[in-house]
Amino acid sequence: MGKITGFLEFKREVERYDDTENRIKNYKEFTIPLDEKTLKNQGARCMDCGIPFCHSGCPLGNLIPDFNDNVYKGKWKEAAKILHSTNNFPEFTGRLCPAPCEEACVLGINEDPVTIENIEKNIVETAFKEGWITAQPPVNRTGKSVAVIGSGPSGLAAAQQLNRAGHLVTVFERDAKIGGLLRFGIPDFKLEKHIIDRRIAVLEEEGIVFKTNAHVGKNISIETLKDEFDTIVLCGGATIRRGIPIKGAHLKGVHQAMDFLKQNNQRVDGISNFDEILTAKDKHVIVIGGGDTGSDCIGTSNRHGAKSVANFEILSKPTTGRPANQPWPYWPMRLRTSSSHKEGVERFFSISTKEFLGDKDGHLIGLITTEVEWVFKDGERPQLKEIPNTEKHWDCDLVLLALGFTGPETTLVDQLGLETDFRTNIKASTKNYMTNVPGVFVAGDMRRGQSLIVWAISEGRQAAHHVDSYLMGNSNLPLKDENDLPRV
Repeated sequence: MGKITGFLEFKREVERYDDTENRIKNYKEFTIPLDEKTLKNQGARCMDCGIPFCHSGCPLGNLIPDFNDNVYKGKWKEAAKILHSTNNFPEFTGRLCPAPCEEACVLGINEDPVTIENIEKNIVETAFKEGWITAQPPVNRTGKSVAVIGSGPSGLAAAQQLNRAGHLVTVFERDAKIGGLLRFGIPDFKLEKHIIDRRIAVLEEEGIVFKTNAHVGKNISIETLKDEFDTIVLCGGATIRRGIPIKGAHLKGVHQAMDFLKQNNQRVDGISNFDEILTAKDKHVIVIGGGDTGSDCIGTSNRHGAKSVANFEILSKPTTGRPANQPWPYWPMRLRTSSSHKEGVERFFSISTKEFLGDKDGHLIGLITTEVEWVFKDGERPQLKEIPNTEKHWDCDLVLLALGFTGPETTLVDQLGLETDFRTNIKASTKNYMTNVPGVFVAGDMRRGQSLIVWAISEGRQAAHHVDSYLMGNSNLPLKDENDLPRV
């Protein structure tokens, strides 16, 4: 907790943004930090609530009242120690997490919740600035070796935890740089890549080996890894993009959002040798999909200099407040307006794309939509119904498909003979995270499906405990409790 009366004395304050006209000129982060006094006051708002539901709302089980209290008291080093005890990478979650902890905050029942995410970000940034985050290599090595496939948040978390246990950890990444989704899926204006690089430098100093351009199952044999390592941990993510099976989907100008975002991140990083430059400059852009990836496409398109940007969402427009069937402390599906939305976009809900239109040369020139409604019946899945006589033609020359992911790629599934569930995710229980193949574990989106960065870190940490126990017979690596709030 913070100050007993803090929530009565101080209002919620969050970081301001740089003006839109300035921030869309580049790909830098654009938040304006709060001063230390204000941050202490925000920590003071943490109540003596008795049962901290924020703790259960956080997939990592962060000890939120504890670090809030230390921020309020100016004990930043102690706050950083507490935060890192449950979260390997708070610099990522402090920027990119939708903060389910804040939705579960007791103060949020009838007031604005505590600014947990921003406090978290400032704790870790202070820790880096003061030099408190240093390499902590294990004192002793076990002689056991672990191959981690994938360097996204789950892979990095699993690698650090297993290295702390004394195992020799090698991370294999198929791209040219480490970071996975963090590096190539998240725009720099939300996460500048030097933030990743500084953490990777710590992990390397701790003894973790990183191998890039290492596509296991392609240019590196999975059999070789099985021979050379005692265990394998699969953390490759859910990377099969969902398409839209309608007429014209093959047209030039219809692209997957992640292809667009990845190339832009590479270009920002200085890479320029592309067969085709995917750009929104001087184009009428339509982003199909209303989630975070769609929002990232909107922000990127505005920075390219798009003539116009529209966003289509097939679901109904959410309410601004909590829906009646999603009470506190559960995560509510409410209307969320991102910084990218505020930079310029027209949003349309309850709309479905029926056909892409092209010219004689196969270039996209427009699309046709229809309005839809969702029909709900007790005991049945919601039914999507088109509303008659609502077809509309839209001019556009770039469409970005931000429709999510259906599951992991099948290369390693096939080569290892792994069992999958009905959603094509690799089957493994949270009891031990081990697949049907002994010694092969899985964590993150490969196991649970498309999810949040905070869940990926959590799964990497949990899996590491069970890998360590498999190798050594027991494990001292921490496990979080079983008190997660279910999503409704």
